[in-house]
Amino acid sequence: MNNFFDNFYNYAGFGPAVKQRKPSDESLSFFKSKLPDRLIEYWQSYGFCGWGNGIFWLVDPADYNDILQSWMHGTEFEERERKGLDKYYVIGRSAFGRLFVWGESSGLSLKINPLYGMLLPSDNTDNLNTRGADRIIDLFFASMSKTHMEEKDLDDLPLFERALDKLGTLEADEMYTFVPALALGGANKLENLQKVKIIEQHNFLSELGEKNVMTDIVMQLRNL
Repeated sequence: MNNFFDNFYNYAGFGPAVKQRKPSDESLSFFKSKLPDRLIEYWQSYGFCGWGNGIFWLVDPADYNDILQSWMHGTEFEERERKGLDKYYVIGRSAFGRLFVWGESSGLSLKINPLYGMLLPSDNTDNLNTRGADRIIDLFFASMSKTHMEEKDLDDLPLFERALDKLGTLEADEMYTFVPALALGGANKLENLQKVKIIEQHNFLSELGEKNVMTDIVMQLRNL
């Protein structure tokens, strides 16, 4: 365990891993040249699994390819893939279905918050070229906190621990979501949270309306 992952596992309190599933040799071979070696090492050591009682998950990108394509449909990210400029993979997700996306050419370059229909780009091409893929993964884990994985209620109070108490532990294919969905007029309240299948819920939420691609602040600053 390197110092970066030790910070994630022990200091930030995400360890130990739960609901572990060992990746197949085929998966390891397929993603070896596409994703950072450090991430593959974590798959080999811990599998696809939950952390922090399931507030964060390392996932098999193959399971999320279809819903990622659905979220990117009609956006610049779909166009970049079509032109061969980048290729995107979901590498992690939160208990509330937020997706963390790796781009082969751009590193950790996209987050998707399905509850609000938001795509949040962050161009990390320079970091990828100067620091390398493994260091970006190191820093991703070292800087992670449970606070950053939370969703909050109308009073701006975190929901995860209360959802865990009310609804029980998530399985690897489940997430917490608001019912009715926020896009349909639902409210972000504890009593509106349900435990649902994550793939089906993402498919549902991605089709509810226009996707909101938020401003990439890094690119804005570069253009000033």
